[in-house]
Amino acid sequence: MGISEQQVISRLFVALLLSGIIGFERERAHKSAGMRTHALVALGSALFAVIAAEAFPGQGILIADIIVGIGFIGGAAITRGATKHLITGATTASSLWLAAGIGIAAGLGYNFIAVAATMIGYIVLTVFWHIEKKIAWRMGYGHLKMMDQLGLIHEHNAKRKKP
Repeated sequence: MGISEQQVISRLFVALLLSGIIGFERERAHKSAGMRTHALVALGSALFAVIAAEAFPGQGILIADIIVGIGFIGGAAITRGATKHLITGATTASSLWLAAGIGIAAGLGYNFIAVAATMIGYIVLTVFWHIEKKIAWRMGYGHLKMMDQLGLIHEHNAKRKKP
């Protein structure tokens, strides 16, 4: 009934490596939660999933609690910008939730699901970003980054003037 120590280590490393891919993209995009944060979220989720599967077979309550708990971590990643209309961190919060899901899947031994979710998540974070920017540009919106006197960067989506 139980899984071997090698299987546990393998599942934890799968979670670590796959979430590192998502964290790498966030790190590359200069976001607050990078490789280490995503790896730790997935590793912790995988650990709890292994424990839940071994100690409480057939009980999904611990896994449901992981999902809720990650919502609190994600909520901390979301901040209000310089204006009341600028909200930042939602994508990072979502990617942390994805890392938890990847960790749960890996922890339960569903490597195909974990790999598929990682690949799809990476596509969303990279390819969709370019598509989103092109659509915004064509609709007449530009993305501005400005630095204030303290060196803080403020981002704005502004309507640009048509040529």
